This record gives sequence, structure tokens and C-alpha cells, in this order.
Amino acid sequence: MLAVADSDSYLKWAAGLLDAMPSDWVTELLVVRSPIAPSESQIQAAVSGTRIGRAGGPAGSDRPGEGGGGLPPVLAARRLRRAAERFRPDVVLLACTGPVVDVLAAEILDDLRPRPAFVSGLPGISVPATEKAWLYRSGCELFVVHSGREVREFAAIGAALGGGGSAAGGGVALARLPYLDLGGPVPAERDRVIFATQAKVPRRREERETVLLALAALAEARPDLDVVVKLRGRDSERQTHNERHHYERLWLAMAGEGRVRVDALRFATGPMHEHLSRAAGFVTVSSTAALEAIAAGVPLLILSDFGVSAEMINLVFEGSGCLGTLDDLAKGEFRVPDGEWCRANYFHDDAESDWLDRIRELAAAAGEGGLAPARSLLDGPEHAAARRRARLRLEVPPRVLRYGYRARRRVHRYLKAL
Repeated sequence: MLAVADSDSYLKWAAGLLDAMPSDWVTELLVVRSPIAPSESQIQAAVSGTRIGRAGGPAGSDRPGEGGGGLPPVLAARRLRRAAERFRPDVVLLACTGPVVDVLAAEILDDLRPRPAFVSGLPGISVPATEKAWLYRSGCELFVVHSGREVREFAAIGAALGGGGSAAGGGVALARLPYLDLGGPVPAERDRVIFATQAKVPRRREERETVLLALAALAEARPDLDVVVKLRGRDSERQTHNERHHYERLWLAMAGEGRVRVDALRFATGPMHEHLSRAAGFVTVSSTAALEAIAAGVPLLILSDFGVSAEMINLVFEGSGCLGTLDDLAKGEFRVPDGEWCRANYFHDDAESDWLDRIRELAAAAGEGGLAPARSLLDGPEHAAARRRARLRLEVPPRVLRYGYRARRRVHRYLKAL
């Protein structure tokens, strides 16, 4: 299997899935260059705790099978294509954002011979299921998600819209979230409270500032605790989703205004499972890391002050027993999740997971040359322009793209002023 990732969260997901595969499977992990490609430190954090992470070392070769155990290399689209031709995979895992999955499956890797099966999916909480996620991945034979509810919702969307795999093993498959099992030895002392940020929510600056103020209040009330804001990336690093109001930048501005004491909180990056090993409590507005906290036995709090909805990406936590407020956070009152909710959401019995068996079937069909390609729902001319833009983001160096975007904005402002 060849796995391709395009951002930090998808890379973490891909590395975890590869780690869960049988040890005799030949696997390779690559990162496709794009404006949201992870930095080297983000790559190290994403693969930490997996076989790839334990191998360590600098970025490996772009010749699959000859990487020498280094970190996954970041390749331009053409080099990725050549690497795939050399590797001749039976299965390609497209662990990427939707538009990148679409353009890789439909154009860049479409005519590999022999044709591999394409597998994709989503790297975290995917409730409620969306048509948009399915449409972008409808050119893949298998769609991997992580709870029975997600399987049912995406299967219903697939049945209504079409697309996706119809060959042996095609459709929607269930896997346990791979990074729920990365916890190591638990230190004797648990003295941290971890706030896991989410790039998309809450959206407003003022809302994010209220979270920081509640964390500061906790830090002042409980000097025995190390209150840590766990970042997906520094302000200068890209993430899967753009973060308009970066928490560390907001905190420094608030400290400069005298609203908070600058050393009250600590900001850190690195692997989530390492932070959780020292955690006495965990808090987030919406993050898959909440599931990692549950797996690690860390009491948690899902903030409901900004709403519980699909837009806030926290709807799935209704009934979990983990919802709470900023006042609860300031007082250090965390929750233990309801056992029934856990069994129904992401903590299902391993015997229910069928993704490996489905991939075996697809690999066998691809090896025999009898795989019927999935039919993408985005193949029509009305989607051609969007697909060209997605391909441009993979083929043009990010720095050149940024210059182009800036020039276009300047021209637009100039024409508007005329």
C-alpha cells in the first residue's frame, strides 16, 4: 500500500492506519507538496508513536522501498507520480483534503498500470456526515470512517448520490481511530491541563479570548497545575484548515494590553499522546483529541458556550456527559464520559472493524486486474475549473502561488479603485 498525505492531521491519520496494518504488508508513506504541507516538526509529531516515527531520522528517499526508515518525504506532484510508478501499489490510501483526493484519483494517479484500488476517508470526528466529503472522495473504491453512526450516515449519502466503489470490498468501511492506542507508560505525576485548539471553531476573536481568559483563571486558581495550550502548529506553520485568530498570537496581544500575565499559560506543539500522558484534565471546543483523552483515561470538558451543533463540530458529544462551560473550566471541573456513549461512538469492539478485510479484497481484485474503477461524481465539465485549481496547488511551488495570489489581489484592488 502506498499512502499519500497532504497536511498534518491527514498525515497523522495515515501513519496510524499504516501502523495498524499487518507487519508483513509492504507500505510506504509520502507527503504531496501543497500550500498546507506540514513542516518537518509537524511531520515528526504526526508520525510519533508509530513504526514510522520510531524509525526516526531525516526525511527519506522519494524512491518507495528505499527510504531507509526516515520521515516521509514531501514531493511535488510529478515526483509523487514517478514514485507511485516505481512502487506499483495494489492499493493507494489518499489521506488528503477533499479537492486533493479528487485530483489525485482522477488525474495525477488515474492511469497507473496496473490500476490500484483507491481508498480514502476522514481523519477524525465526521458527524454529521456531509455530501461534500463524499463527493470529493466518490472516485475512490473505499471510504474509511470510525464509528457505526458515521458508517450509516455516509452509506446513506452514497446510496442517494451514487459514486464510490461498486467492486468487491467497495463502499464504506469501519476502522478504529488509529491514534487512540498510542498511549505509553503513564508517569506517576499528572499535573497538566491540556487545551486542544481547533483551527475552525470558535470563529470569532472575542470567543477565543474568553477561552484564554478561562484558562488564565484556572492557572491563577490552581498554581499546582501546568496549563498548556496544545497547538497543531505555530503561527508561522500551516494546518489542514486556516486559523485566522491563532491562540498564541491572541495571548501575546492580550498580555501586551495588560489583560493577562504572559507566563500564566504555556503554549506547546508536539505529539498529543505525549501531552496526555501527563494530563490531569483536558478541554476543547471541538477536537478529535477529545477521543484521545478518553482513551488515555483523562477527565475532559467539551465547551458548550459557543453552541452544540454541526457548525461547531461538536454535535457528536451530545449525551456523552462531557459537555460543560467556561465557568467549569475556570474551576477545574472535568467530566468522565458515559460508557454507553463511548461504545456507540468510536470505542466499538475491534471485531466490528472491517476495513482491513475490505482492503484485502480490493488488493486481490487489483492484483488480478479485475477491479472496476469507482465512478467519481465530479467528472463533469461543470467541475473542471475547480479540479484545475486543485491541481495547480499541487504542481506550482507554494511560494510562487503566494506571489501569484498577492499579485491578483493587488490588481483587483487597483481595478476596483478605478
